[in-house]
Amino acid sequence: MAFWIAAGAATFFVGMSKGGLPMMAMMGVPILSIFIAPAAAAGLLLPMYILADVYAVWLFRGHYSARNLKILIPAAAIGIFVAFLLVSRVPVEATKLVVALIGLGYLADALRKRLAGDVAARPADVPRGLFWGALAGFTSYISHAGGPPFQAYTLPQKMPKMTFAGTATITFACINWMKLPPYILAGQVSWESLRQIAVLAPLALIGAWSGYRVTRWLPERAFFALVNAALGLLCLKLLAEVGQAWWP
Repeated sequence: MAFWIAAGAATFFVGMSKGGLPMMAMMGVPILSIFIAPAAAAGLLLPMYILADVYAVWLFRGHYSARNLKILIPAAAIGIFVAFLLVSRVPVEATKLVVALIGLGYLADALRKRLAGDVAARPADVPRGLFWGALAGFTSYISHAGGPPFQAYTLPQKMPKMTFAGTATITFACINWMKLPPYILAGQVSWESLRQIAVLAPLALIGAWSGYRVTRWLPERAFFALVNAALGLLCLKLLAEVGQAWWP
């Protein structure tokens, strides 16, 4: 019973993250990891991500940056392909460390610019988009941590909150679909895992709807404050995981 309560909570949080609240995503795998291995938890939740993605893409159908999608999605595909080739050679902890340093570096730079009064938006550009998009695909495939590279590229653009949320939702929907075939090959997603979690599917949809409503309701400044705070917490969580693995 405790496992199913945890799985239900994790599924709901996954849905909320797809509804525009990315800070909720980092709660899913840790909750399930209390009962099963993290890799199994990630594989178990991936179908829920994809299900919530389908609904969330429809919710944000009018809110996204087409230019960013045209840059980020092909770049992410390159990163996923490289990760698929190198996954057995790249330590997960090293990837988590890099992602955490990227996120904290962005937050430190954003704070420096704010204190200096430099609040000008930085437009989307192909070179940076290709780099950060490929890194988001790579880190998402290896350790489900594509958020910090994505945010390091998109947050400086200062998009409206709904445009930012919609762009994130559609980008990671595509990333999750591209991750599915290699996850199946690796045995992280199977018919048995699908049967286990199918009963929780409605919670993913309810979570996506709830996240979308909360995103629309939150004031713009509060929304981005929460995104930045969640980014910082995620980076600290990744650093803690690295420390636990390297210095148990």
